[in-house]
Amino acid sequence: MTDPLAPLAALPGVAEAADEARAALGRAHRHRANLRGWPANAAEAAVRAARASSVLDGGSLQLSESGTPDPVLAGALRVAEVLEGGAGTLVGVWQRAPLQAIARLHTLAAADLTDADHLGRPRADDEVSGRLALLAELVTGGTRVAAPVLAAVVHGELLTLAPFGTADGVVARAVSRLVTITSGLDPHGLGVPETYWMRQSGEYRGAARGFASGTPDGLAAWIITCCRGLTAGAEEALAIAQRSSGKA
Repeated sequence: MTDPLAPLAALPGVAEAADEARAALGRAHRHRANLRGWPANAAEAAVRAARASSVLDGGSLQLSESGTPDPVLAGALRVAEVLEGGAGTLVGVWQRAPLQAIARLHTLAAADLTDADHLGRPRADDEVSGRLALLAELVTGGTRVAAPVLAAVVHGELLTLAPFGTADGVVARAVSRLVTITSGLDPHGLGVPETYWMRQSGEYRGAARGFASGTPDGLAAWIITCCRGLTAGAEEALAIAQRSSGKA
């Protein structure tokens, strides 16, 4: 059978960007502070990822003076907790039933943003249902493209589709992390690509629009932007490791 994502992996610049991301994350995982002390560093990465993802969805970066996070940040932190370190139960659910995992992520992300009847329930729309089903097929063996490419496609598809109408960005970025964790690209979730996407939010949003356009140039730009985030996120993971080992 023809791999439906193979043409995307062959777009100009994509393979190089994916290879760079893979190499950078490999270096982060090989840092001596991550050989045994990775759980603490993964926890730090998870919090940073949640804060940046919150900002990208219009939420706060930090807790308020009262210590109470705004609804978007609260949801992003709950999502980060279940993904932290790549060892949560949701990782196993993702591998068996990805749509169930996506629904669970939305329930966590949007708990303070919408009523209970809408949590974890995509819009009742044939296009939404069909595209989510296709996404599930892709992540359960329907493609053999490199993990950075698959993570970018799933991320972009969920952003474009916005299946829930609330917290879709937080969910999309969390699913991207799930792909990098379960594929072995970033098994402990040490990278923080969300920080790059937050700092380069104009590039990120413009590239997302390019993905939604479906043009070759737009698709390539989005995948490369996602890979740049993974590479920069790996560099941040190294900085976290160096600080934890007392060599910052």
